[in-house]
Amino acid sequence: MALPAEEEKGIFYILHGEDEFSRQQEVARLRARLATGDPAMADLNTSLLDGDRLTFGELRHTCDSMPFMAERRLVIVRGLLSRLASGQKRGGASGAPEEQDPGWRRTFRDELAAYLPKLPPTTRLIFDEPVTLSASHPILKLVEAQGKEGPGLAKEFSLPKGRELVHWIEEHAQASRGKISREAAEMLALLVGADLRLLDQEIDKLLLYANGERPASVDDVRRLVSRARETSVFDLVDCVGRGETDRALQLLHRLLEEGEHPLQILTMLARQIRILIQVRELQGQGLNPQEIAGQLKLHPYVAGKAADQAAKIDMARLEAAHRRLVETDWAIKTGKLEEVLALDLLVVGLGGLRGD
Repeated sequence: MALPAEEEKGIFYILHGEDEFSRQQEVARLRARLATGDPAMADLNTSLLDGDRLTFGELRHTCDSMPFMAERRLVIVRGLLSRLASGQKRGGASGAPEEQDPGWRRTFRDELAAYLPKLPPTTRLIFDEPVTLSASHPILKLVEAQGKEGPGLAKEFSLPKGRELVHWIEEHAQASRGKISREAAEMLALLVGADLRLLDQEIDKLLLYANGERPASVDDVRRLVSRARETSVFDLVDCVGRGETDRALQLLHRLLEEGEHPLQILTMLARQIRILIQVRELQGQGLNPQEIAGQLKLHPYVAGKAADQAAKIDMARLEAAHRRLVETDWAIKTGKLEEVLALDLLVVGLGGLRGD
């Protein structure tokens, strides 16, 4: 986002939208851009305010305060404009305007709209909003009405979806001085979804592994990304459920060859069986995959695959599989069975999980 030219007047920025990762990156960039002089003095002249508790008087007092041994003061307010949106219901703190004046919201908005064009030239104000503000929001309309020459600048941060998400992954890899293949980017988008903070971590991991010598590949994603390993466990459970013991053993040993610890595989298998039991119960209550994802706090991709699997496996067999997993865990930890042998016997013993 290009900043407007510095002028002898206060400037305020509205950063809003559900893309928390990119929004916070922009806040950090603005802090670095607007800071002047000694970093310690810049921190001293930066105020972080909680918009859920803030009164107009407190905001004006902070913005009107002169910077201490610096050119400007930076004020960052989190969540105020979304709190002031019409119809927004959010609990206020003790003594907050909500408890004293039913018309506080309109009064606050009017006072704020009148004040913002008069910000002191030594103040820069950032509104950091966790939701997308309506175009009808009075403060956004103020920015629009004043145009490019006005003191305000607004930017929306919406989460990328579909092909946009794949492009975001590719561009983020390039910005990190690396490359990722289109196929790997598509797999990563499918596995992780629009959790950009997690995507950032996974991309860093993939680029570090590729070491700048080649683009990160689909095999890298399968090997390194946690949800890709979950998918391998899904495939393993699918094979067990279909009675495809040979294929299940191949998948098991592929996970072992990729460096997965036997006890970690056992843990992932146990987690998957527990998820299937929970999903099966919720399916019996008439919940759809989206509702199940919300109830169990699962990623929609995980919930969808689990729903498909659970619908094909009898509850009694799922419970029997869970008991066998517990027995295998006990056999390994008490030294009765060697880890890999125990997993082999487990997979063979779980054969025919689906039943007919």
